[in-house]
Amino acid sequence: MESTTMERPEPEPVTARRATHGGKKGFAFLLLLGVTAVVVCRVIDIDAFTPVPQLLAFLPWLLAPTGLALLLFALARSWTGLTWGVVLLGALAWYIEPYGKTTVPDGPALAQIRVMTSNVHFGDGTAALVKAVKRERPDIVFVEECQATCSATLRDTFGDLSGDKPAYPYRRAVEGYGSDGSVILSRHPLKGTDPIPGTMGMPGAVADVEGHRVRLQLAHPMPPLAGQVGTWRRELGALRAYAAADTRTPTIVAGDFNATQDHAAFRDLLDAGLGDAARLTGDDRRATWPSRTTPRFGAQIDHVLVSSKDFSARETRFLKLRGTDHNAVVADLTLHQRK
Repeated sequence: MESTTMERPEPEPVTARRATHGGKKGFAFLLLLGVTAVVVCRVIDIDAFTPVPQLLAFLPWLLAPTGLALLLFALARSWTGLTWGVVLLGALAWYIEPYGKTTVPDGPALAQIRVMTSNVHFGDGTAALVKAVKRERPDIVFVEECQATCSATLRDTFGDLSGDKPAYPYRRAVEGYGSDGSVILSRHPLKGTDPIPGTMGMPGAVADVEGHRVRLQLAHPMPPLAGQVGTWRRELGALRAYAAADTRTPTIVAGDFNATQDHAAFRDLLDAGLGDAARLTGDDRRATWPSRTTPRFGAQIDHVLVSSKDFSARETRFLKLRGTDHNAVVADLTLHQRK
């Protein structure tokens, strides 16, 4: 009877194991280095330069690469990397919390106002917006990227040419093509104000809401594209200057801000005395863009901001409209008398 011997597998060379672990650690290091750069900018309150502003818009989702890096460091048994990753996770969790304190005016209610804002994507979402306006019946509508055809459709449907009793007899507009045009529609009388200068139209007005003056300003600053971050920051700064110029009159600033609460320039705007209606109703992390591709992993860049001493918010809703990559935002507000 022949005897058989079992051949033992040769052990993996130590150098091969080291190379494998080294590759994992190197990739994990790069992941954490990128996340750290973004978090440091958030900590020191700057938007820095491309690609930091773009990554800040999706700050909550930086948890994913941080978690992957932690796993790789764990497989490589790197305690230094694990400690680094845990610290980053803690920082991200801290900054994912809503920004700023919420204050609710305690003065008597003066009026109820429903506000809608919608970026209709070069006018492609106009038909869907018309249906939404008829269904939701907002008192004031802010429309961004409303080019000439969109503006004419809104006028024909709701304005001067829509019949004897137009639904929205008052409007302010910056007419334009592509993304340049913007329109404010209102059931309440409007007195025109100068638009805020910007790359895209940002009209403004003062509304007479049941005898009370309310400042209205449409927001649509340049997005923070590569090479355009300075313009984006400057135009958000102009919106902040508008808010800070009059802190006594009730104010609503609404539109596509191309910014989230994780951008320093947007937080500066909030610090001028404004509160986000979505923040007031607990919906501060609900994404509004891109609604057609990755809505669950998007960013909240469309906002209804209100002067904190004058308004409370009862409900904020987000509507998906066909033809545009932005969700519309509908906010039910209460105007209060200041004490």
